[in-house]
This record gives sequence, structure tokens and C-alpha cells, in this order.
Amino acid sequence: MFIIIFIGAFIKRAGLITEKETKKFNKIVFIVCFPPLMFSNLYGKELGNAIDMRLIVFTIVTVLVLYALTVIFVLKIEKSQKTRGAMIQAIYRSNFVIMGIPVVQNVFGRGELAVTAMMVTIIVPLYNIIAVVTLEVFRGSKPNLRDILKNLIKNPILDGALCGILVLIIGLKLPAAIEIPIDMLAEAASPLALLLLGASFDFSTVSKEKRNLIICLIGRLLIFPAVGLTGGILMGFSGVKLLTLVAIFASPSAVTSFTMAQQMDSDYELAGNCVIFSTAISCFTMFLWIFALKCMGLF
Repeated sequence: MFIIIFIGAFIKRAGLITEKETKKFNKIVFIVCFPPLMFSNLYGKELGNAIDMRLIVFTIVTVLVLYALTVIFVLKIEKSQKTRGAMIQAIYRSNFVIMGIPVVQNVFGRGELAVTAMMVTIIVPLYNIIAVVTLEVFRGSKPNLRDILKNLIKNPILDGALCGILVLIIGLKLPAAIEIPIDMLAEAASPLALLLLGASFDFSTVSKEKRNLIICLIGRLLIFPAVGLTGGILMGFSGVKLLTLVAIFASPSAVTSFTMAQQMDSDYELAGNCVIFSTAISCFTMFLWIFALKCMGLF
């Protein structure tokens, strides 16, 4: 991920893309690629045997409680509405889609992915619904319930997730002529978002937002995993279930948080910096979380 971000920065430095073009392409990725990504995370899953209601309820409750505490904390320390939305999203929303399955697969193998895939169908829509609501509320103007609901319905990422949930419920099988293009767009979403993130990166914004960046990194990489994993251990989770919680609570900030922040009038510079720095630092912090739990004999 970090290498792809670096390539994006090189593309910008080489003059292959301008700042105006970066924003335009980000909009294309937001509207065209991310909805299929959300849809494909849900489509075709056979998760009946992997459903663990204790794990589902624990994760949802923990995410919502930590989100509420994050909102309260950010409202106290930050005055700018746009920056509030970006900070809240960067802290609570992890890169579970990209990091979750690869992490579990590397530790336990491909045959143990059912539980993690099941949690993707639960947590990713939850993340997206909360993100859309948060960024709508903190757009910089007085929140209006009608406008928030209107923009929620029109949000392409949320629409993709809802379509995936609907197809999962009714068990619809799409023809290959539709399924293959959806998969191709879904596979393109994350690499393109990472390239554009690198192309949008501006070192001059780091010093300007250093305090908020540090707060977001501590919250995302240290506080959230400490609380989430401690709770998971106390609940008796171990093995692939506990490692799935590592992927949920200890992953870096979600790549989509930058794209959504830019398209929904939030502080996209802070959002982008949070993704870049949390991705780089998580190479060490995620290893340490996994190593510590393994030393404790929990998987």
C-alpha cells in the first residue's frame, strides 16, 4: 500500500497529473469504483456456518461506543467543523477491507477466511453508514436532517453496500457479463485511490496539522486496538476470531476516508495525511499487536 502511495507521489512530481486532474479522478473513483467494491465485498458470500453472534454483537457495540467517545473528544479539542469530520473518520474507521483478509490469510491460510469475510459484510456497511452521516453532519454548515438523509440516499458508496446487502439477502446470482465488470471495477478501486492519495500528498500540510495528525494516529493505532483487543480477550475470543479483531481495530485509517473527505467537503488534507502516516506506522504497530497476542498463546 505504501509503495503504491509513493508511486502516486512520484507521478505528481513527474508532472504526469495536476492537482485539478487529481480531484477529478478522485471523483471518478468515488462514483464509479467504490460502489462495486462495497458490493463485491458482500456479493456471493456463503457465511451461514461462519456467523458468530457473540463476535458480531461485541464488534458492533465496541465500534459504536468508541465512535461515540471519539465524537465527544474531538468536539472538545477542535473547533472547525470540516476538521472534526475528518478527525472522527480517521480515528474510528479502519482499513479492514484491504488489510483484514490478507492478514488472516497470511497467519491461518486461505481455508480460515470465512469468519473474517462474514465480519466484512457486517463492519464495512456499518463503517460506511457512520462515515456518510459524520461527514454530512460536519460539512461546515448547520446540520439539516432532510439534507443529511437526501445525501445519504445519493451517496454512491452507501448505495453499493446496500445493493450488496439486498443481493445477499435474496440470494441473487448475477450473469457473468455483469459480475465480471463489477469485479474488475472493484479491484481497481483501492490501487487507484492509493495512487491518487500519493498524488494529492503535500508535505506543507503536515506541519500545519501536526497536532491533529498525531491525535488521530494515537487513537487509530494505539487506543482503538488496546480497547478493542482487551475487550475481545475478556470475551474469550482467540484464534482466527481474535485476529479478525486485530484487523478491525488495529488497521490503519481507511483509504476511502480520503476520497470521501475530498468529495464531501471535509478536511481531505488531514484525511490523506492520516491514511499515509497510519499506513506506514501500522507496518510496525500491527506486527507488535499480533506478536504480543501470539506470545500470549491466543492464536
